Parts: sequence; C-alpha cells; structure tokens
Amino acid sequence: MPQPASTPPGVIRNFCIIAHIDHGKSTLADRMLQVTGVVGERQMRAQYLDRMDIERERGITIKSQAVRMPWTAPEGAQSSSGGAAGGGAPRTYILNMIDTPGHVDFTYEVSRSLAACEGAVLLVDAAQGIEAQTLANLYLAMENDLTIIPVLNKIDLPSAQPEKYAEEIAGLIGCDPTDVLRVSGKTGEGVPELLDRIVAEIPAPVGDADAPARAMIFDSVYDTYRGVVTYVRVVDGSLSPRERIAMMSTKATHELLEIGAISPEPAPTQGLGVGEVGYLITGVKDVRQSKVGDTVTGERRQATQPLGGYHDPRPMVFSGLFPIDGSDYPILRDALDKLKLNDAALVYEPETSGALGFGFRVGFLGMLHLEIVRERLEREFNLDLISTLPNVSYDVRLDDGSELEVTNPSEFPAGKIASITEPVVRGTILAPSEFIGAIMELCQSRRGTLLGMDYLSPERVELRYTLPLAEIVFDFFDALKSRTRGYASLDYEPSGDQEADLVKVDILLQGDTVDAFSAIVHRDKAYAYGVQMAGKLKELIPRQQFEVPVQAAIGSRVIARETIRAIRKDVLAKCYGGDISRKRKLLEKQKEGKKRMKMVGSVEVPQEAFIAALSQDGSGAEIAKSKK
Repeated sequence: MPQPASTPPGVIRNFCIIAHIDHGKSTLADRMLQVTGVVGERQMRAQYLDRMDIERERGITIKSQAVRMPWTAPEGAQSSSGGAAGGGAPRTYILNMIDTPGHVDFTYEVSRSLAACEGAVLLVDAAQGIEAQTLANLYLAMENDLTIIPVLNKIDLPSAQPEKYAEEIAGLIGCDPTDVLRVSGKTGEGVPELLDRIVAEIPAPVGDADAPARAMIFDSVYDTYRGVVTYVRVVDGSLSPRERIAMMSTKATHELLEIGAISPEPAPTQGLGVGEVGYLITGVKDVRQSKVGDTVTGERRQATQPLGGYHDPRPMVFSGLFPIDGSDYPILRDALDKLKLNDAALVYEPETSGALGFGFRVGFLGMLHLEIVRERLEREFNLDLISTLPNVSYDVRLDDGSELEVTNPSEFPAGKIASITEPVVRGTILAPSEFIGAIMELCQSRRGTLLGMDYLSPERVELRYTLPLAEIVFDFFDALKSRTRGYASLDYEPSGDQEADLVKVDILLQGDTVDAFSAIVHRDKAYAYGVQMAGKLKELIPRQQFEVPVQAAIGSRVIARETIRAIRKDVLAKCYGGDISRKRKLLEKQKEGKKRMKMVGSVEVPQEAFIAALSQDGSGAEIAKSKK
C-alpha cells in the first residue's frame, strides 16, 4: 500500500555507519532495525541488510544498503538545528541509515554513501581500538563536512577496554572521552541512546522545495524482472510517480513507473521530497542509462546546474578474465555489463590472448575486489573463469619520445625504453608498538620509504610509508598479518608515480613465449620470479614424447631453466643378452625419432596447468593434481 507523500525535511536525519572491517557495523544496523520496529522478531536474521550469499558467508559487507526507520525521540532530545521544538512533545523522526563496507577495497562505496548524508556514526571496536580503515573513513567523513558521532561497540566483550579507547578517539576527533557512546550491537545496550543522539546532533537536510527537482544517484542495482533500480537522495524539489524525468549527464528521459522508500523492503510512496532517500524504477534495462553520481531532474521543469558528483574510481589492479569454455565469451560480456551497474568501480575492455583465447582486461580496486568480482561472476552467471596474474598500470617512455600506458605484460614495448614509471601508494599501518621492527623490515623489502611514525598511545603506533602499488597487491597484507600475529591493519591511497627499474619476464616453452605467464617485475626480483614460475610449470605440465625446456627470459637473455623429461619407451625390452651394438642401434634410432618429433611437435598445456600456475593461493595446484 502506498505511503504518504514527501516528509517535511525537519524530521529527516540522513546518516551512515563507518568503521574498519569486522567492527560490528552490520550487527549494530540489525539492532537498530529491531529497536525501531522496522523488522519484527520473526523476520529478523543476522546481517539482515547483507543480501548477497557471498556477504553472509564471509561475514563482510560488499554493497552499501540504505534503509528508512521511524524513531520517536523523547521529550527534550530534539535538535534545534533540525527545526524541531526543543523540549516539546515527543516527535517521530525519519532516520535514513546507510550501512557501508569496511574493507579498503570498497572505499568507493563508502565515499558515495557519505555524499548522501549529513552525519556519520564512527564505530570502533572496544576490544581492538582504532584501526587504519577507521582513520581513512573518518578523514573521508571530515572532507564531506559531516557531523561525527563517536561510538564504541562490543562493550559486552570480556576483553573490552572502553575507557582506554574512548581517550584514543577523543584525542583523534577533539571531543571529551565522556562524549563517546558505549553500545553493544549484540545485546542492544545503548542503541536507543545512540538513536536519540543521532536525532539531537545530526542536522536536518537543507534544500529548496520549490526549485526544479534535483536528486543524486548514489547507487543502483539490476533486477532481472524490473530492470534498473536506482537509489537516489533528493536535494531540491520533489519527484512523484508517473512524471517524466531526465538524467542530466546522458540527457536520457524516462517515465517514473514506481518511486518509494526502503524500509527495509521496497515500499512505494506518493513521492520523495527534499532530503529524502529512496528508489526509482523506470523499467530501463540498459545498464548504462543509470550512471552513479548523475543528477536526476524533471523533464518539463529541468534544473540548470547538476549536483557535484563523485570522482570516478581509479582502478589499482588489472587482471585478465577468460572463460575456460570459449563459447561462454558473450555470457561473460553480458555478465560484466550487469555487474558494472551493481559495482560502479569496475572497468573492463576486451582482450585476446594466444594461450587463453578471448576475454576481458578488468580493472579492480584491490585484490579482495578481484576475488569478490570473480566469485560473483562464477556464482551468479554460472561461469568457469581463469584470471591471469594481477598487475598494475605502468607508463612507459621510449627513446623516440613516445609514451604509452601498459596494463598488460603483452603490451610491453620491445624497443629501447628511456624510463618506466609505476604507481605509488601512501600506506598507513596501525599496530602494537612491539612489532615496529618486523613491519619496517617488511616494508623495506618491498621498496618502501618511511614518511613518519606517531604513537596514538603508549602501546599503539601509526607508521606511514610510500610503497610501490605492485609490491602490495599480491601478498603484502598476508605477510603483514603473519608478522604481527594478526594485530596490524593497513590502509592505502594513491600517491602519484615514480620511476623504477622494471623488466618484463617472459616464460618460454620450447622457445615459444606463453603470453599468459609473462609478468612485469622489478629487476632485483626478476630472477626469483623466473625460477619460481619455471619450477611450477615443470611440475604442472605433463611429460611429452620429447624433452621440453621451460625457460624464463628477459628479452633475449635466459635467466632460469627447467627441463620436462621425455616419456621414454623401453626399446631394449626385447633385447635380452646379445651384442651391445644391437642395443646401441635401437637407442640411436629412438634418439633420431625424438629429435624429429621435437622439430614438429607442439607442447600441449592443459587448462588445469594454467589455473594452477596463475593461482596465488595454491588451490589451483590441488585442482591440477586431482585432474591428472
């Protein structure tokens, strides 16, 4: 049943929850849904707002989720900035909450959510304290001029130290330790007080109700039956069902078939007014028609100035995705199109590989992003994929002055190279002070430069490093966790480019380059990569009728070699006793045959060997062994 038309801006509060991964954002959101009565006991489940199976399995939030909740604030709790009568009778408020991801790879989701809010709940685990992503999200919120409400979660844990971490937070954002709220997302303790604080401190949205409609698209999803569902935050004017709307960047016009709020299931309304957050359905099936960051306005009475959108995300890691079955290429193309709508940070272009066939070069925000996208493609679209070794984007300048961007080792030029620049990130590492030596040793081995070091408290230290992106996208995070017994946290952001001595290492099978195994690495690590890959392939490629050399080379110089021995038939089995010359004649004849075969034979590399050689976690080697 449709809900009433737009709500007065004075009773709306738009806020999001930001925190480091696994600090209890989704659990706190669950308790808010229960306390406000939006979700009953029977419908309630853990991680209610996490809709994807993969989110529930891993216990992480990948997609931001918006939800509308009613909350009646007690007498005297209302905010004077919101236009409510302070100290008057209780009043029901509309709280629009956005639950955001916590991992560094999904910072883009967080930045889009912050642009749709006036305030943010900064959540810190009372047992772990401030971590790297907490700081990154806090700085993002401050850049957006949001009101910050500091909250300590998980105070019910035996290991919680609320007083200690309240002082840390107070020192960071410049408030009093007593202002830091103590809540437990698990038991619900302190959640009503937090909701009252949100009403009291976060300002109401401001906008011109009589101006032409302007609404910002902060997210969108693809529904198989209804087409594109667009999530918007109305800034000026209002939108109502059946009116025609226009997208300001693409100039495309559509009819609004349905408009409504999410509470927490989609509920149609008679319209959305200033400050409201909701969804639009136009029946459009083309995913490119609803661009995140675009401004929606009315077709008849159009706004002249679009809203400030977001900067487009810059992919950090590139990897090739190829279907194991070549006939699945059109399905992969359509799947990436649909996933692009659900994940605006995804960029891709077609690519051809001599070894793997047709596929796509895909840009990701990080290794977890790559892993999640690949898993979603395989699950949601029933595809079997091979992903090539991840690498970053390099700028290469040749001797003749020409420049080109290289995102794939196969694009690496063969001519004389004047210089190569690689992307650099500014990394922030938070860890207990006892691990400083281990962290410094790790960062120096990855060509890192120390920028500075600060003690947040006597036990916790913040280290800032400049690191080449290529050195941290593979296993840096795993190495950091293992050296600090899991206590360190890492956050990084792009910080320009630097020149580096980089080379392309080719892998040759019987003298022919296999493009899928090529990699661009620092000259100091080229030998180690060549030896490792040659050794891996020697184990994975089945023996042929002839001897196969596996070589790693930089240009024309071979730096490592392994040999796959030939399968040899025992031609002397029929010779028992007799003259040695007879045996020698048979062996020479076999040797000639092997030589002829080597000249015309080609090496067959099974698909399982590609999967195993290109997998980083060793699981591919298990697949290859099981298939042999």
